[in-house]
This record gives sequence, C-alpha cells and structure tokens, in this order.
Amino acid sequence: MLLAIPFPAFDPVIFTIGPFSLHWYAVAYILGLVMGCALLRRTIALAPAVGTKEQADDFLTWATLGVVLGGRLGYVLFYRPDYYFEVPYRILEVWKGGMSFHGGILGVIVAVFLFARRNNMSFLALGDRIAPCAPLGLFFGRIANFVNSELWGRTTDVPWAVIFPTGGPEPRHPSQLYQALLEGLILFIVLFALSRRESIRARIGLLSGVFLMGYGIARIIGEFFRQPDDFLGFLSFGVTMGQVLSIPMVLIGLLLVLRARKA
Repeated sequence: MLLAIPFPAFDPVIFTIGPFSLHWYAVAYILGLVMGCALLRRTIALAPAVGTKEQADDFLTWATLGVVLGGRLGYVLFYRPDYYFEVPYRILEVWKGGMSFHGGILGVIVAVFLFARRNNMSFLALGDRIAPCAPLGLFFGRIANFVNSELWGRTTDVPWAVIFPTGGPEPRHPSQLYQALLEGLILFIVLFALSRRESIRARIGLLSGVFLMGYGIARIIGEFFRQPDDFLGFLSFGVTMGQVLSIPMVLIGLLLVLRARKA
C-alpha cells in the first residue's frame, strides 16, 4: 500500500465556457484524427500511389464518423445491449461515456471501404496507408482513459501501482498506460518502419494485416492487467470481452499477411 503512487490530480475537463466544456477525451480524439490525417497525406501518394493528398484530407470526415459511430455502436452491441435496448434513447447519451475501441476500428474499416468504393480506389491498398495512422489515435485514447481515471487495471503490489480515485483504496496496474505503449507507441513504430519500404507497400494487404494482428495481440496482453467492467466481469475460462473480440482480428490479420506474402 505504501509503495502505491497516488493518482495525479487531473481534471478530465480542460475548461468550461457557459454550457460548453472541453474534455481531454475529446482532445484525444481530435489529436488522433488530425495527426493521422497528416501522416496519411505524407504516405498516400508514395509509390505505388494509392491516392492524392486531397483525398487524404477528404477521408478525415469519413474517419471521424467511422470512429464515433462505430465506437458508440460497438459499445452498445458488444458490452451493454440489454441496458441500451431497454431504453433506446440512452444510445444517444454519448456525454455519459461508453465507447468501444473494437467498434471504432470496425467503423473505420467500413469508412475505408465506402470511401475507396466512392473514389475507385483499392480497399486494401487504402487500408495499408491508413494502418500506420491508427495507432496514433489509440495512443491518445488510452492516455485520455488514464487522465479520466477510467478502465484502470487489476489490483497489484508492483512499485508503480496507482491508487485511482474511482478504483477504491487498492493499488492497481495503470493498464491504460500499458495499452498506450503496446497498442499505440510500439505498434505505430513497427507499422511506420514497415511503411517506409516500397517493397512492403507493394504487397497489398500486408500492413493492414500487421495492424490487425498487432492490435489484437497487444489488446489480448493488455487485458491480462486490466480490470473488466463491473457489469460484464470475466467470461468463461477467465477471459474478457476485449480478448474475445481481439481473437478474430488476429486471425483475419494473419490471413491478410499470408495472402500478401504470396502476392
């Protein structure tokens, strides 16, 4: 207990002007989308070219809708369908929280498919250029989870354990930071390094597959330290919903990588 680190005095609200409040979580979404778009502008026209910088700018709106709508619907369907379908208007109460990273990824995939079809682009080729951008949003999102004192880890006695104000008196893993490192920083470094090689970019679907596998594996590992939501708890055999949802991502990613290697 004495070795635990008290949670820093973060305020999830940056400032408030009248009825408007700016939250760190909103800033995390904005930073992830804007920085991802800036990176996409630099990579989308690299050989073999997939699109133009102007198309990268246009995709920002599609990505925003995919993240927000997919993240919200994913949370509703994957985590609390009974709660929301009992009183459907609760689905619109996004200010009360409730977003799913798996849902957000699915939303972006749908956005990529529709945007590629609308602009006569290759779906997988466009996905390859977007793949290195996605971990940026994941990184900032997990940092925002830490600032908000939410989605904290399981109880532990490691020296860097944190006592979260919403997690009771027990010291816990700062699992949000673990996930920011695994799903965000490390995955970004790997994908960015791979995307710099033209031979890798030429294998359509490879970067998309590496992202899906990388995120799925990182999420499965991170879930071993994260405390499941109280309303859901552990599933059969002690696994979590996050791990269950990540397994198909790993398998699909592996198939894409194997398919690209044969190309």
